[in-house]
Amino acid sequence: MSAEMDQLIAQFETFQAKVRQAEARFAEVGDMQERIAQVETSVTSPDGTVTVVAGAGGTVTDLRLTAGAMHLEAGQLAQRIMATLRQAVAGAARQQAGIVDEAFGDQLGFDVSGQVRQAQAEAFGTAAPEPASEPQAPRPRRRPDPGDDDDFDQGPILRRS
Repeated sequence: MSAEMDQLIAQFETFQAKVRQAEARFAEVGDMQERIAQVETSVTSPDGTVTVVAGAGGTVTDLRLTAGAMHLEAGQLAQRIMATLRQAVAGAARQQAGIVDEAFGDQLGFDVSGQVRQAQAEAFGTAAPEPASEPQAPRPRRRPDPGDDDDFDQGPILRRS
C-alpha cells in the first residue's frame, strides 16, 4: 500500500474511534436522563405533620398532611408546607446535580453539585455575604436633536393656565 492510503486508513480508524466514543456518550446521556426522571425526594416537617415528595425538575408529586396538621392555624400550616416543600425541591435538585456529576463532572471539569449547593445556600440565606459590587458609572444621557418632539427637558409637558 502507498503511504497516502495508509494515512487515509489511519484517519478513518481515528474517525471510527471518535464515532464510538460519541455513541458511548449518547448512551451515558440516555442513562442519565432515565436516572433523573426517577429522582424522588421525600421530606417530612420536624413535627411530622407535613410530608412533601418532589421529583425531577422540582415537580411536587405528593403532599400529605396528618390529622395534627388540621389543628394548626392557617398561617402556621402554610409556613410548614412551604418550608417542607422548599426542602424537598432542594433535595431533588441536589440529587439531579449528583447524577450529572457522576455522568459528566470529570469530563466537563465543573462541580454541578457544588454550584447547586452554593445557589441553594444563597437562596435560603445561609451563604456568606457577597462582597459589594463596584459602583457603576451613570449611563450617559442621549442629547435630543433640537427638532425632537419628545424633548421635554425645556419645560413642563403640560401648559399652565
